Amino acid sequence: MSYDVFSAYYDALTENVHYSAIAERICSLLTRRGINRGLLLDLGCGTGTLSLLLAKQGYEVIGADASPDMLMEAQNKAVEAGEQILFLCQPMEQLDLYGTVHAAVCTLDALNHLPNREAVEAALGRVSLFLEPDGIFIFDVNTLYKHREVLSSKTFVYDTEDVYCVWQNTLDADSATVHIDLDFFVPLREDGIFERESEHFTECAYREAEWEEMLTNAGLQILERFDGYSEDAPHETSERIVYVVGKETK
Repeated sequence: MSYDVFSAYYDALTENVHYSAIAERICSLLTRRGINRGLLLDLGCGTGTLSLLLAKQGYEVIGADASPDMLMEAQNKAVEAGEQILFLCQPMEQLDLYGTVHAAVCTLDALNHLPNREAVEAALGRVSLFLEPDGIFIFDVNTLYKHREVLSSKTFVYDTEDVYCVWQNTLDADSATVHIDLDFFVPLREDGIFERESEHFTECAYREAEWEEMLTNAGLQILERFDGYSEDAPHETSERIVYVVGKETK
């Protein structure tokens, strides 16, 4: 999954994402666990919007992503903002840092984008390896409910000033995997000529018991769970669950 095409339009298509609110919530969750500074890993950082917001809150941010095109956008943002952020081009399941971090985050269902459970467990294991003993990992995931009832086999259309996007989903027979096809139409001239580019990727959802098992296998334990970036507990129609986890105590 290179996201080489998607990277050019990612920010335009995620303008409805409340990054500031997500950053504020993450900082609140970390602060109440005594982590308000130090090294922080933004895993699957994409174009770096959240990385920048967390850096502005005083964290020393390391952004990691498998897409060089996404990271190019992130690096340009950091330079323009005058922030010193280390960006690493690494798949989540092959994360390799220079040392440990006080905290790690992985947002906007990035873990759902990994191809299978084995890859998710590998990514969780790498985070656990580089997380300090009293460190905190905060991540969010799309739920089975969202895959089956919201994304499903539906089509969405996004019309922005820069791009016209047709987003087509196909729900797999397992009712947990959604195949996503994106077609981007970019205006070339004022006479109505468009260039078409395409991207494909897959999202996999898992039951709550599976997440708990995968975390346990990685040496991590669940400390808190929330319905999205709220203070509410998850419920049967939650579309996104936020996990706050730490190292298992011996």
